[in-house]
Amino acid sequence: MSASPLIAIARELSRDTHALRFAPPVHRVYNPLEYAWAPHRRYLELFSRCRKESPAKAKAPILLLGINPGPFGMAQTGVPFGDVELTRNWLGIEAKVYRPSPEHPRRPVHGFECRRREMSGQRLWGWARDRFGDPNRFFQRFFVWNYCPLCFMEDSGRNRTPDKLPPQERETLFAICDRALVRVARHLGLRHIIGIGQFATRRARTALGDKVPHIHYAPHPSPASPIANRGWAGAFEESLEQAGIAPFAKKRTRAAPLR
Repeated sequence: MSASPLIAIARELSRDTHALRFAPPVHRVYNPLEYAWAPHRRYLELFSRCRKESPAKAKAPILLLGINPGPFGMAQTGVPFGDVELTRNWLGIEAKVYRPSPEHPRRPVHGFECRRREMSGQRLWGWARDRFGDPNRFFQRFFVWNYCPLCFMEDSGRNRTPDKLPPQERETLFAICDRALVRVARHLGLRHIIGIGQFATRRARTALGDKVPHIHYAPHPSPASPIANRGWAGAFEESLEQAGIAPFAKKRTRAAPLR
C-alpha cells in the first residue's frame, strides 16, 4: 500500500485548516501537520509499509479515531496519541520538529526533547505494544487517525477540545475534518471504526453515515476519564469484544471474521 494517498489527505487537511481563525477563549492554535510534518509523514509511511509487507494477510484495517492532538502527544511528535517515549522507542519514529509560531509560553513545543509524558498515548500505544509486540503486527489490524489536526489552547494554557468551539467555528472546521475522514475511509476501504471517546464516535457517524458499516464506541484513555483510570486496556478490549472484532470477541460457536 502506497503512503501517497494518505500523505495527500493530510497535506490537504493541513492546508484547509491553516486559514481558519478562532475567537477567544482560544488563544493559540497549533497545527502539528505543519511544524511536525516530518514525523507525521514517517508515521503514515510506517503504516503503509507494514501493510505492504504482508498484503496476503492484510484485510481492511480497523480505524482507531481520536479527537485532536494532545499538548504532550501529537503536538510534540506529530503522531496521533504520540507519547514521545513510545513514538521513539516502539514505533521507531523520530524526526525534526519545528516550533509553532506564535507559540504559547505555557505550552512550548520541544518535539522529541519533551520530557512530559502523554498519558493517553502511553495507554493506547502501550496497549498496542503489549498486545501485538511490534508495530508491523499492530498495523496489520489497526490504523490510528485524529479527526481534527488542530490543538487549541486558552490563555492559561488549558487545552480546549473542538466540541467546545462556538457553533459557527465548529461547523466550518468539522466540514473540513469530515471531508478528510471520508477520504481516509474510502482509501482504506474501512468497514470498522472505533471512536476513541463519545465525540470521535459521533463525528464518525455524522461524517460517514452508512459509508462504513460498523462504527463503534470505546472509552478515551484520558486521565480525566474514571473508566480509563480503572484500567483502560481492559475497558478497550471489552469494547472491541462488544463490537465483534476478533480475536477480542468472545467465542460462541466460532468467532465471526471481520468482513
